[in-house]
Amino acid sequence: MNRRILLTSAAAAGIVAAVSRFAYVPAGTQEPKKALKHEADKNSTSSKGITKVTKTNEEWKEILTPEQYSVTREKGTERPFSSPLNEIHEHGTFKCVACDLPLFSSEAKFDSGTGWPSFYQPIAKENVREEVDNSLWMTRTEALCAKCDAHLGHVFDDGPKPTGLRYCMNGGALKFDKE
Repeated sequence: MNRRILLTSAAAAGIVAAVSRFAYVPAGTQEPKKALKHEADKNSTSSKGITKVTKTNEEWKEILTPEQYSVTREKGTERPFSSPLNEIHEHGTFKCVACDLPLFSSEAKFDSGTGWPSFYQPIAKENVREEVDNSLWMTRTEALCAKCDAHLGHVFDDGPKPTGLRYCMNGGALKFDKE
């Protein structure tokens, strides 16, 4: 009996430790901070036609809300159905909240039923970088902004035609510019 309690407690502690890395800040509760001027010569390098933006954690904290920082810099996630971007059905562009790089067109947005803004393809493949993510005891494909390395969300192979992909994005990592 004591062994069962020990194993159950250890498993529960592991789950709590894994889940606790995700900060919860309700979407829309923090006003965005004003962006700093980009110092292109000092803080950037060029790759695949995209000028890379590099900032310290302190600089990111100055321009991002706590929710945006948690999602984009600490690979956090927001609660499903909490992003106001889920309800956007207008024509426009979804951009990286940290560096303003255009990532997704509203034309590629679809309702996946997951509670996060979903797209079947980025505006340009080179704008969204992909990496293997082995966190939470599974292997997934992480989507990152190619300009500033912001964590955007994950890519799954259960999306609609024409790509069959679902870019499941955190609303806290995106901003919408209406056309």
